[in-house]
Amino acid sequence: MSAEEFKKQGNAAFVAKDYEKASELFTKAIEASEAPNHVLYSNRSACFTSLKKFNEALNDANECVKINPAWSKGYNRVGAAYFGLGKLDEAEQGYKKALEIDTSNKAAQDGLEQVQKAQKSQQQPDLGFGQMFSDPNMIEKLKNNPKTAELMKDPQLVSKVLQFQSNPQMMGPEILQDPRMMTIMAAMLGVDLSIGGDSNGQEPAAPSKEAPATKETASEAESAKPAPEAKAAPSASSAEASSSATADAGPMEVDEPQPEQDSKKNADAEKAEGNKFYKARKFDEAIEHYNKAWDLHKDVTYLNNRSAAEYEKGDYEQAIKTLTEAVEQGREMRADYKLISKSFARIGNAYLKLEDFKKAIEFYQKSLTEHRTPDILTKLRNCEKEQKVREAQAYIDPEKAEEARLQGKEYFTKGDWPNAVKAYTEMTKRAPEDARGYSNRAAALAKLMSFPEAIKDCDMAISKDPNFIRAYIRKATAQIAVREFASAIETLDAARAKDTELNNGANVREIDQLYIKASQQRFQPQDPNETPEQAYARALKDPEVASIMQDPVMQSILSQAQQNPAALQEHMKNPEVFNKIQTLIAAGIIRTR
Repeated sequence: MSAEEFKKQGNAAFVAKDYEKASELFTKAIEASEAPNHVLYSNRSACFTSLKKFNEALNDANECVKINPAWSKGYNRVGAAYFGLGKLDEAEQGYKKALEIDTSNKAAQDGLEQVQKAQKSQQQPDLGFGQMFSDPNMIEKLKNNPKTAELMKDPQLVSKVLQFQSNPQMMGPEILQDPRMMTIMAAMLGVDLSIGGDSNGQEPAAPSKEAPATKETASEAESAKPAPEAKAAPSASSAEASSSATADAGPMEVDEPQPEQDSKKNADAEKAEGNKFYKARKFDEAIEHYNKAWDLHKDVTYLNNRSAAEYEKGDYEQAIKTLTEAVEQGREMRADYKLISKSFARIGNAYLKLEDFKKAIEFYQKSLTEHRTPDILTKLRNCEKEQKVREAQAYIDPEKAEEARLQGKEYFTKGDWPNAVKAYTEMTKRAPEDARGYSNRAAALAKLMSFPEAIKDCDMAISKDPNFIRAYIRKATAQIAVREFASAIETLDAARAKDTELNNGANVREIDQLYIKASQQRFQPQDPNETPEQAYARALKDPEVASIMQDPVMQSILSQAQQNPAALQEHMKNPEVFNKIQTLIAAGIIRTR
């Protein structure tokens, strides 16, 4: 069997808390490895630490950092081994070295915190507990004592008692808050705690053995409607072995075991109850259970869940306060950045409900800074668009629009085209549905030779008011300037139709003049020495001319005109034929005397 296979089996045994078997398998992996492997020594050190074999754990930890001095987690093992040996200063140095290499090393941060707490407790008297725990046969006696036998079946409690035995300075006044430890101390002192208790003389029921905290498997859908977190963020005591047992790529290692807290199991139970009420849309009851979960164990997930219930209630302000607390607590606890991102996103959702788009955008951006997801990016883009629409609507003011129009007219008369453009731009913002603002700005832009922008403004004016003849005329003028003659003629045809319909041809003279100009310039030769043959070939390259020449009806009319010129005059009474003949005359295809 290969070293990697032994390693995988060792990881599985470690997860199952069979530390003896795990240490044996890691030993076989070390022996089978072709080259010294720092991860294997790290894993076996974790096993020895769990078995309270701290000297062996320290030897493996030192070997680990000797093989790979740049691997932060190896120094976690050094710190844990020294901590188990009661050498707090050396443990502190080990964890600090780990953090020098990797400041985000969560296990090192937690380990250093435990060491520093123990160092502080050394400076305080042990309240006389040290001598009480000095009996080498203490554990066996407690297991045989009927008052403590049931308690000693809990391996976590036994581990705590052994820690106090190896390092009495770790004990402090807080030990008195644990009823199980009080029962153990009473048994060691020979005190009967039942005296003065219940009249029936029965002893208090011993706490049931705590099962290890389990990971929830439900997932939360990330959507505009927030839902409770179904999976809590990894606590400081979660083992790296769970990932090590399944990953093949890259070195993964078992983490040193951390004492599990009773509160985590109870907190998760409260969260589960809260989730049930949330799904039943009983949000007040859900909030009550999420609060209990948070009070029992500080996990940002519980705050996120509480905010989801507050959001669904419509209490957006309170949801924001809860999520702000989640971010602050999450920073202090170094929670997963994805959780922080989710909190920021939900703050954005709440502000969006309050129609505070500026704040919503701010927190969506913060969320994306922590963790970029397509869903939040889409929300940000939509929020930015909506904010622009709302701002534009709030800016509308017909009176100020008229002031801007008169100001623009004054600038235009003076020949101050740039300021005229600015004034008419202000008019379009104050009265976005008034076609005159766009048409007037087009006139000023044309004076500045900005013809493409002028054409766009004319199109906008026409879209606002399809009967605005002046916008058609200004558009055609700009199109002629940029030599878009065919387009200009189409614009003028539309203008003539509108003018005939609405104004009885009041603008027909101006329209016809532009029509002639466009037609003449359209086919004007670039070379003054151009021959008729060259002119004919150039004209045929024009798409409209080519289309006319390929039209069977026009081919028939032109054939008749060659035999009988008077027939052409008759055909030209048809407006459509007239326009096509005029195009061919302008192109030089038909020559008149």
